[in-house]
Amino acid sequence: MSSAIQLIVGLGNPGAEYEETRHNAGAWFVLNITRQHHATLRHESKFFGLHCQMKSNDEDCHFLIPTTFMNLSGQSIKAVSKFYKIPPENILIAHDEIDLPVGVVRLKQGGGHGGHNGLRDIIEKLGTPNFYRLRIGVGHPGDSREVIDYVLNKPKKTEREEIDFALQRAEKILPFVLAGEFQKAMHELHTEK
Repeated sequence: MSSAIQLIVGLGNPGAEYEETRHNAGAWFVLNITRQHHATLRHESKFFGLHCQMKSNDEDCHFLIPTTFMNLSGQSIKAVSKFYKIPPENILIAHDEIDLPVGVVRLKQGGGHGGHNGLRDIIEKLGTPNFYRLRIGVGHPGDSREVIDYVLNKPKKTEREEIDFALQRAEKILPFVLAGEFQKAMHELHTEK
């Protein structure tokens, strides 16, 4: 079984009031890619999300933005992975990460949920933590009691610019990710700034 990524998911909350919030950084990533490739994400009720399939670098890949709230993201991902028979190790979840500084982006496989409710639900619904994650740094408010309010608010203009730049860097490694060349992808992503 190939380790190439067949499904890329961008996490976020649905609705205009959440569109520009830090918690939607994963959704921004998927939106950027699909726009660049002139692909249209369409609402699929059976997938509880916005979905499209496209070919990039001769690799077929599904793109998904769940339209459930963040803490129910696993429902959408499980529906797509089951329908298309995509195993967890062929899934990449793009999500906001408060444990990384603004503008830092990291790729990793497996691990815990780190308090992220979207990841918690995905691990529970898929029955495993063994999927890839694109961790998009949004910074930390400095006080754990302020985290929820922090991620549900818009980043400052300068922070958004840094996040957008990080997302562009992450998009450049897409060919490696789709080909299953994760060491190359990590090297590119983790050494460039």
